[in-house]
Amino acid sequence: MIYGIGVDVTDLARIQAAQKKNSGFAVKILTPTELANYQQLDGRRAVEYLSGRFSAKESYSKAFGTGLGKVALQDVEILNNELGKPILTKHPFSGQAFVSISHSETLVFTEVILEKEGPERDDR
Repeated sequence: MIYGIGVDVTDLARIQAAQKKNSGFAVKILTPTELANYQQLDGRRAVEYLSGRFSAKESYSKAFGTGLGKVALQDVEILNNELGKPILTKHPFSGQAFVSISHSETLVFTEVILEKEGPERDDR
């Protein structure tokens, strides 16, 4: 049963500007493993990676129903499998979590679906 769905659209230029203004920006958003992956990238691909992870974590917090105030960015980790598919490898939800990340020239769009066995959520 679907527990929650979250979507987000983030402007790549906004994330790039934030990273240029504050060199610690990526450290706030990314887990140590994500950060190591990010540091292997450069140019546009680095901006896409950082923007995608930020947006996906925002989508996750919406699907979880709390927003980023109650879910720390470090509580959620998104790594790629051997085929390059993004996978939520760490998160506070007890069920299954699915993520999709898509980029255009200027935007990143993400969606997270949380699925749990059992009765529907009682807060709807």
